[in-house]
Amino acid sequence: MHDPEVGEQLDRYRLTELLARGGMASVFKAVEVDSGQEVVLKVPYIQYESDVVFYQRFQREEQIGRSLRHPGIVRVLEPAEKTRLYLAMEYVPGRSLAEVLAAERPFPPARALSVAIQLAEALDCLQQHGIVHRDVKPGNVRVLPGGEVKLLDFGIALIESARRLTWAGLSHAVGTPDYMAPEQIRGRRGDARTDVYALGTLLYEMLTGHLPHESGDAAAVLESKLHGEPTPPSEHAPGLEPALQAIVLRAIAPDPRHRYASAAELLGDLRCPSAARPPVAPPPRRSRLTRRARRWIAASVIVGALLVGLASLAWMGRPGAPPAPAAVNP
Repeated sequence: MHDPEVGEQLDRYRLTELLARGGMASVFKAVEVDSGQEVVLKVPYIQYESDVVFYQRFQREEQIGRSLRHPGIVRVLEPAEKTRLYLAMEYVPGRSLAEVLAAERPFPPARALSVAIQLAEALDCLQQHGIVHRDVKPGNVRVLPGGEVKLLDFGIALIESARRLTWAGLSHAVGTPDYMAPEQIRGRRGDARTDVYALGTLLYEMLTGHLPHESGDAAAVLESKLHGEPTPPSEHAPGLEPALQAIVLRAIAPDPRHRYASAAELLGDLRCPSAARPPVAPPPRRSRLTRRARRWIAASVIVGALLVGLASLAWMGRPGAPPAPAAVNP
């Protein structure tokens, strides 16, 4: 067995185009030879198929996809036969939201709201099934020619009721840095509010053409998310309606307790922005000193105290210095 290539046939599917190569799988456009139906196949590299935990994760991705039926979520198919591990999905024409944003951002507010509402509806469907996507980002959203959108890729999604699977091929903190919630950066599994954060970040980007934390490299972005506050959208889009800014800031609140509790709650405000309540004001963050800075300050205090003590001894020992006061018995 080998990794398939364009032109080969995999069971009933003929591979017609390589769409992407990722770190763990190739994605092909294919045609079902009997019906002529165009599909997409996600085929793991052969070296991963023998990994038990990867196999279980891939099966979970397929299980999640087959359990969902929603116009805003890509449909996972069930082939009549499978001779190796792969995922068959409906083919969705159009472009990724990442491609659209690269060419057209920022969006007019009405368009940004339309996309955000559709994604919130899809996430609401997921959350009703107890599923957290954990990787909502422009690259995982497909924009159809008519403006409809579909959410893709459940590779790191979790079923909240299922046991945790740990695989060495995945980092402890999973997700994409620009769209990861602070709790994901800390290595927590995430819940509905994690996906709310990612969608809020997407809405911010669509409205402003920027991201809430633009601090340079990925490490700086993660540090800013953990210890800083997002830049208000109005700094990039001065004409933005205050109600929309309030929705975005509540969705991307660093503390999950201050976010919308679910996609359904966010969806209500997206449909009627004027009724949105303002985000909870975050408490002032305590200044965080690095370990090196704390050591430097402590050493400075000690050295200062020693210098004062030496100066006092030198002054007391000079000629003509007043004698030390005698002890007085009570």
